Formats: sequence, C-alpha cells, structure tokens
Amino acid sequence: MLEVVQIAVLTDNYVYLVHDAASGETVVIDPSTPEPVLAQAAARGWTIGQIWNTHWHPDHTGGNLAIKAVTGCTITGPAGEAARIPGIDRAVGDGDTVQLGDHIAQVIDVPGHTLGHNAYWLAADDLLFPGDTLFALGCGRLFEGTPAQMHASLGKLMALPDTAQVYCAHEYTEANARFAATGEPGNTALAARIADITATRARGLPTVPSTIGLERATNPFTRAASLAEFTARRAAKDSFRG
Repeated sequence: MLEVVQIAVLTDNYVYLVHDAASGETVVIDPSTPEPVLAQAAARGWTIGQIWNTHWHPDHTGGNLAIKAVTGCTITGPAGEAARIPGIDRAVGDGDTVQLGDHIAQVIDVPGHTLGHNAYWLAADDLLFPGDTLFALGCGRLFEGTPAQMHASLGKLMALPDTAQVYCAHEYTEANARFAATGEPGNTALAARIADITATRARGLPTVPSTIGLERATNPFTRAASLAEFTARRAAKDSFRG
C-alpha cells in the first residue's frame, strides 16, 4: 500500500507526499513551497524522486525548482501547460500514465480551472489527486476554462468508484459548506456532512480527503442536473458572501 502524507502550507493549500515502501520511491504532488516538503520527507528518511503537478499555478509549482535542485527529481506536468511548469521533464495528457514503484496512475484531462489541468488517478490504490478541479463540497473557479469544460471534467471524476479517496489541494470545505447549504436544504446527507465538517474544523483537523461517493451525494456542483444548472451554481458561488 501507498502511504500518503498531507502537508498544510501557505494559507489553505495541501501538498502530498506519496511513498511506496516496496520500492522506496516517493513523489510529491503540487509542491507550493519547498521547505516543509523537504523537511517532512527528511523526517521520514524518504528521498523525493518525482514531482507530479496538476496545473501551472504558482501555489502548486512554486517548490518545483528548489526540490529538484536538492533531490534531482523528475517533474511531470500537464502537456497543455508545459511551458508554464517550472523544471518540467515530462509532459502528459489524457490517457497517459505515470508510475510510483509498481503503482500506476492514469492521467485524466480535467480542464476548467485552467485549460490544461490534469488529475492523477491510482485505480488499484483508490487514490485521486484532482488538484483544483474537485474540492470537498466544491469545484475550482473558472480562471481559464468554461462552464462546459468544468462540467465535463467533473463528470469524468464522478465516473470513478464511490470508494475513491479524493485528496484535493485546498482546505475550502467550511466555506463550500455554507454555500452548499443554501441549495439543497432537504438533503439529509449534506446536513450530516456539514455537522461533521463543523466539528472536525473546531478540533483543528483537516476535512480532506473526501470520497467520490460523498461528493456525489453532497457536492452542489457534481449534483447539478444539467450544464445550465452547473453554470448557475458556479456563478452563484463566485458572488456568494455567506
């Protein structure tokens, strides 16, 4: 089995170290900043051999060059954004695979937040790293893409198994919950989840990872019945001040 270490950095980012004990290999996913990542790896005696970037934003790639300088790691990122990924060695797109030891991750194109955004899906391990496409109870803002692109991208991710663990890249869940509560007041699963989120954050604990099944049952963006409904919900969230 793979070991996933969640590292909270900046204001609300999560960076992930994923370690395969069998091979001794470690990958870091979306390193915002190098110091905490290198420190966490060193504390465990792990050497980072790879970086996987989901998209080009600096809060996901800002640690690339410093980590590469220390470790000599290989950097993989989305082909559509290769020119904007610092230190990239391998550009990948939909249907490509990346590997950690014997563990294979499928690359899924999920544009919307950015035009070349990727997700990494390790089917045998039930692990999904969607970057800023899918959040707990939310989805990414449409900085570059269109509602149609994001709606289709979320549809790809909702086709994954309910048991898939969703390691998204930000702790936005409390704010997302406040918006979600306005749209489906009769959703008992959502009400129960909001109560759990409130208690979890009161203890200072992360609400991530989630699961695909939980997002399918409670996320207002994955539950939109049409592109028009998704578009309206995304616009409403952008202006929401609750």
